Amino acid sequence: MLNGEFNHSIDTKGRLIIPSKFRESLGEHFVITKGMDGCLFVYPDNEWSAFEDKLRELPLTNKKARDFKRFFLGSAVDGELDKQGRVLISSALRAYAGLEKEVVLAGVLDKIEIWDKKAWDAHNEEVEADIDDIAGDMEDLGLRI
Repeated sequence: MLNGEFNHSIDTKGRLIIPSKFRESLGEHFVITKGMDGCLFVYPDNEWSAFEDKLRELPLTNKKARDFKRFFLGSAVDGELDKQGRVLISSALRAYAGLEKEVVLAGVLDKIEIWDKKAWDAHNEEVEADIDDIAGDMEDLGLRI
């Protein structure tokens, strides 16, 4: 399980240190792609394979399904750690997520999200202000806490 929040910086070459807590779960190879809400998703190989299986089940005749597949698969790149525990984030993915220098890596169960620090802080402020409504919606989805 991936959880926790870590602050790091991207260097001038686009390399980002993956926290040691996440490295074991990610393994040697993983996938980085566009995420929802303006962040990047980082999937361990096994979770990416499970996600691909679900995408394969979507009907080709449904335009939203095709667009959904394109969004995630078209931007997906293989990730690999160097000897210092860094991964190169492509310029296209950095541009999509607005990653310039300060970033946050957040473990969210089956994947890691990479956020621009300012975007992460702003998003969290919104969530914290609305958490009671969000919790109510989660109850409607069957989650009881």
